[in-house]
Amino acid sequence: MKYCKKCVLPDTKPDLIFDKKGVCNGCLNYQNRKTVDWAKRREELGKILEKYRSKNGENWDCVIPVSGGKDSTFQVFRMLELGMNPLCVTATTCHLSEIGRKNIENLKRLGVDYVEFTTNPAVRRKLNKIGLSEVGDISWPEHVSIFTVPVQIAVKYKIPLIIWGENPQHEYGGPAAACKDNVLTRRWLEEFGGLLGLRVSDLVGVDGLERKQLLPFIYPSDKELKEAEITGLFLGYYFPWDGYGNSLLSQALGFNTYHTVTEGSIINYENLDNLQSGIHEYFMYLKYGFGRGSAIASLHIRRGRMTRGDAVKVLDNLEGKFPKSYLGVPLEDILKPIGFSVDEFKNICDRFTNKKIFKTDGRGDLVRDENGNLIKLFPLS
Repeated sequence: MKYCKKCVLPDTKPDLIFDKKGVCNGCLNYQNRKTVDWAKRREELGKILEKYRSKNGENWDCVIPVSGGKDSTFQVFRMLELGMNPLCVTATTCHLSEIGRKNIENLKRLGVDYVEFTTNPAVRRKLNKIGLSEVGDISWPEHVSIFTVPVQIAVKYKIPLIIWGENPQHEYGGPAAACKDNVLTRRWLEEFGGLLGLRVSDLVGVDGLERKQLLPFIYPSDKELKEAEITGLFLGYYFPWDGYGNSLLSQALGFNTYHTVTEGSIINYENLDNLQSGIHEYFMYLKYGFGRGSAIASLHIRRGRMTRGDAVKVLDNLEGKFPKSYLGVPLEDILKPIGFSVDEFKNICDRFTNKKIFKTDGRGDLVRDENGNLIKLFPLS
């Protein structure tokens, strides 16, 4: 397990590539921003928006997938600033928090038409359990529906333009071709969009699930996309994306942050809507040996807001802690709606823990410290 020489991301992160000097492509992508003509890209975006703007005012100009978070608030603000009339679409989160609801209501107050699509709660609970047990992602249904529901609505309402946020492969590191994408396609969804190898078709018949119950999680067909002439743009291709900057702007617009840093992270302005987020981030740590704190710290290091040395010191005492709570809500209360006990959860955690990067005993069992946390074999340095 090796770490980037400039930021703190490890080579265990999927799709992260290091150059000969030991620098990850996430850092290299950020360096390459200096060569981008952002004014030209803004001009390019303006032409695209003009092409898709409803000329007679009989339809919305674009669909914006939103959660109410800092980035979707930024997306809405920018589109309104550019004179667009968006239809904002939320695929409801798995376990909505109180602060998440407040931020959704705040986003509406910006002055937009808004649709909130809630999938069948009974089906979602089954998918939460399947996702956690089979691929180690308790919020699998959310991570899929945020990409399928807005596209379904765009197709049904015949709104050809969808405005997404940043391209994660550019921001956090990924395959070179994907890093340069400005369009979200079916291929991108299948490779990076949260499926984790678990196809919707595989779920038919599991725990009594029928195809008709899985409709919200199915991406429109190529025929439907072609007929509706759907185009999904990454707004981060046209603006120099910065989550912290987005947060500051959003706070000025009424966005609510948490009163302290969220568990396992170093910030208080992200992942505030879903109470399952702490579990999701913990599984990232179990699988790859790093958490959300490292991902966010790396963004700040690249922008000169934090030194790598300071990040190492902070993260050493922060990441990898068992998720006893999230946003102050106890783990047992987060697990209760899907019918898992804390002990059952711990057993699932052990199944998904990468024993190549965590300490084990002579029998191959995981070793924990006095606080019940795993011991990483390759600590950040």
